[in-house]
Amino acid sequence: MIDPLELTRQMVAIPSPTGEEGAVVDWLAALLERLGYAVTRQQVTPGRDNIYAVRDAPEVVFSTHLDCVPPYLPLSEDAEFIHGRGSCDAKGLAAAMVAAAERLSAEGERGVGLLFVVGEEFGSDGARAAASLTPKGRVLINGEPTENRLTIGQKGALGIHLRAEGRAAHSAYPDEGDSAIERLLAVLARIRALPLPSDELLGPSTLNVGTISGGVAPNVIAPAAESRVLIRTVGPTDGLKSVITDCLTPGVTAEFVAEIPAYKGRAPAGWESTVVSFASDLPFHESWGERFQMGPGTIRVAHTDHERIAKRELLEGVEQYVRLAREMIGRTEGPKDGRAEGPSAAAKRSG
Repeated sequence: MIDPLELTRQMVAIPSPTGEEGAVVDWLAALLERLGYAVTRQQVTPGRDNIYAVRDAPEVVFSTHLDCVPPYLPLSEDAEFIHGRGSCDAKGLAAAMVAAAERLSAEGERGVGLLFVVGEEFGSDGARAAASLTPKGRVLINGEPTENRLTIGQKGALGIHLRAEGRAAHSAYPDEGDSAIERLLAVLARIRALPLPSDELLGPSTLNVGTISGGVAPNVIAPAAESRVLIRTVGPTDGLKSVITDCLTPGVTAEFVAEIPAYKGRAPAGWESTVVSFASDLPFHESWGERFQMGPGTIRVAHTDHERIAKRELLEGVEQYVRLAREMIGRTEGPKDGRAEGPSAAAKRSG
């Protein structure tokens, strides 16, 4: 049987920032072939493949992502935790899914597939490409660190790239120039003052001014400036885009460079559930049937310099994946999946 702790260690030891997932994909695909799966490698971009592994035609598919945010954090361990980049987001979850699928196979249930994608941290290009893979099952269980609770709702994301143009001049003669930084700051102030939508389940939208850059020197009126803003959305975004566009002034433009829809789903009776504020690949897996999302670990340590996953929680995650898969396989019929809030068009980029 697969040891999910050892599998986590082995994958965390292989760096796989978004765009450079090739080494961990090669390693995991070879392992799944040795375990007896029929493995399909789907090229997303050169050197970057999704992995789809099946035995028999699947009823349930486990899925998560293999890419991580930079910088790489090396593997380390203590009595309670496995530390390192990807330990909870999401290589530990991938390991738990492999262990769960192997447990089910040993019990005679071969209708469990494994889908591991690239690119979740920057664009979800792997999840969007995976929509063309076959055969699909009736249920997809997506892995994200939710403290082993089922996600019944998650916010979306809207990325905005603001650019301002001005006119350079000597700072001693400001009337001869036009500061792009001042133009940009004025527009940012208007956007930050907007009342943002709220949802009864998902809560309020939130806005983060992530980066600001511009100018050339303290003694030069800035000829150009830019900012990147991310809004965590809770519903359709057409109205939000419109009011943001109305905040623009001459010389300032806005490009909507990322969009992930908000999502509302359900949890079967008897399952603990949660609502999360982060985005994931889940909205892009609509073609895979009824969708669920859960996994061990907490998102609050993902993307940090102290990312880790508790060994006890990871092992519990295996049990939860096995339990949910058994329940879905044993169900002859049931309610259809909750659908994403807002547009279902694929995003160009994600945050």
